[in-house]
Amino acid sequence: MGHAPKGGMAIPTGQQRSFSEKPKGDAMRSGLLNIGFGNYVAAARVTAIVNPASSPMRRLREDARAEKRLIDATQGRKTRSIIITDSNHIILSGIQAETLGARFSAEEDDNAG
Repeated sequence: MGHAPKGGMAIPTGQQRSFSEKPKGDAMRSGLLNIGFGNYVAAARVTAIVNPASSPMRRLREDARAEKRLIDATQGRKTRSIIITDSNHIILSGIQAETLGARFSAEEDDNAG
C-alpha cells in the first residue's frame, strides 16, 4: 500500500515525489487542483475558495475543527486561503486565494477545450 504524509493524501509506495518536482500534467487532466506543498483537491468538489481574514471565516474554521471536518494542508505555514468543498469539509491552504482561483480557472479552461 502506501503511506500518508502529515496533512496530505496517501501516496502509493514507489511513487513519492519531492516538493520541488513539478507535476507532469497528469494532475490537471485528472481534475485535481494543486493547493500547495504537494497537496491536491478534486476540483469538481470545490465549492468556494475564500480569504481567511474575516471573523465569519475564523468561526467557520473553528466550527469545522470541532466537528472533525477540517483538513489542514498548510504544512505548518500561515493559512492564506480556505477551501470549502461540496461535502462541507474545510481545507486550509498556505497559498493565496487569488492564486488558487487562477489555478482553478486554468484547470476549468483546460477541461473545456
